[in-house]
Amino acid sequence: MDNGDLAGLSALYAFMAFMGVLFFLVAVVGYVIGSFFMMKIFEKAGVQGKWRAWVPVYNIMIFFKLGDMSPWLVLYGIGGMIVLSWIPVLGFFAGLIGLALGVFAAMAAWRVGQKLQKEAAWVILYVLLSIVWLGINAFDKSRWNTSIAPAPWAANNFLADRTVWEGVPAQSSAAGAPGYGAPQGYGAPQGYAAPGQGYQPPAQPGYAPPAQPGYGAPVPPAPGAPAPQAPGAPVPPPATPPAPPTAPPAAPGTPPAPPAAPGTPPAPPADPTQPPA
Repeated sequence: MDNGDLAGLSALYAFMAFMGVLFFLVAVVGYVIGSFFMMKIFEKAGVQGKWRAWVPVYNIMIFFKLGDMSPWLVLYGIGGMIVLSWIPVLGFFAGLIGLALGVFAAMAAWRVGQKLQKEAAWVILYVLLSIVWLGINAFDKSRWNTSIAPAPWAANNFLADRTVWEGVPAQSSAAGAPGYGAPQGYGAPQGYAAPGQGYQPPAQPGYAPPAQPGYGAPVPPAPGAPAPQAPGAPVPPPATPPAPPTAPPAAPGTPPAPPAAPGTPPAPPADPTQPPA
């Protein structure tokens, strides 16, 4: 190998080293920016502790949890790729596991976008430029909302989130049972009865409709009283004629005597100076 070949090989090594350093710097900068954007999204979701967004792998697990995906899928995927990559024959399956992990991440991003009032089409931006997707959701005016329909995989024990971590809010939309729809054990309150059929307007207080003339509910006859006659029927004669009067009324008594005449007034005195006797 002559000097020219050595110089070319050295230049190739130098270029590869430069590109390696450049890729490393770009990866570090991308990780810092992505973690910062993810920290802002975690704040919207109510995650306690900003440090969670800066821990590698752990921040992706929290992102899965917020997206109603099981966070253990991240560890399953990374562990499967590492193990299968050591086996030359099974290296192809390591790539399939990585592809499946990317699909799961897109599913989690779709759910996170829904909770931030984003349409399903925003998942395309996450697949193509995830850093841009994170930046938009981190700094827009959207607010975290878990009052959405349960995830389609909510009944799947492998995909759905069933974990409870301190400092990370449990997502009520992760499962279709508790937290969504009517609460379990809900029933009508005690003493409640179903309303009767038909509508009846409420009666106004102190008001009663006037009775129609000549109309009223029939009153049953008293015991021993004769039954009422039908209209237009002849009146039968009384069974016993009335008894004649026994004696004429007595004449009025002697009228009282008139009152007595008033007495004679006293005679005037002969001497005006003298008092009367």
